Amino acid sequence: MFQKVLIAEDTDYMSSGIKIALESFQIPQIEYAQYCDEAYLKLKKAWLNEEPYDLLISDLSFVDNYSPQNLTTGEELIEKAKELQPNLKTIVFSIEDKPYRIQHLCKELMVNAYVWKSIHGQKELKRAINSVYGNDFFITPKLAHSLRTIETFEITEYDVSLLKHLAEGKDQREISIDFKERKMKPSSISSVEKRLKILKENFNASNPTQLIAITKDFGLI
Repeated sequence: MFQKVLIAEDTDYMSSGIKIALESFQIPQIEYAQYCDEAYLKLKKAWLNEEPYDLLISDLSFVDNYSPQNLTTGEELIEKAKELQPNLKTIVFSIEDKPYRIQHLCKELMVNAYVWKSIHGQKELKRAINSVYGNDFFITPKLAHSLRTIETFEITEYDVSLLKHLAEGKDQREISIDFKERKMKPSSISSVEKRLKILKENFNASNPTQLIAITKDFGLI
């Protein structure tokens, strides 16, 4: 089992559910950080001292403590942690259930598990720890369907930007102008029109208004 675990969680660790989930594993060393910068400094110090952590369990959202922070979200922490220690096992423990954000974490940041903070959170966190230790991926079953739903169609930053403009009421000509100014490609009106058509088809939307409503439900915008 893991020997050294770091928890990044801004709520009280003792009452967050993580402590209860970890107790049964008898892990020798468990440390806690309330903010992402603090967590990263612990990771870096341990790495430099050749006493690295085996596992990072992190929330995604952290309350502003009114002092300057370089890392403000769990995503940023995980990305920096992976740069420092590529083989570090990572588990997300969060109330976030937006498919786009989950896809980003699982497919791009390559987290080892995604556990939803819910009534079954403690039990699922224990399952996740066991799975990750055995080199298996784990995601809360209720979120797995959402992840699979968007796996079949790759959503890009270009798409997200396009959808946000559409939600703001901009027409295809205005979107094209903005993309050209920002040097985003493709930026022609015909390209914007073509991509919107593809998005509508993949989300089964009959018009732009319906497309915006559906993608908002998915957490894309």
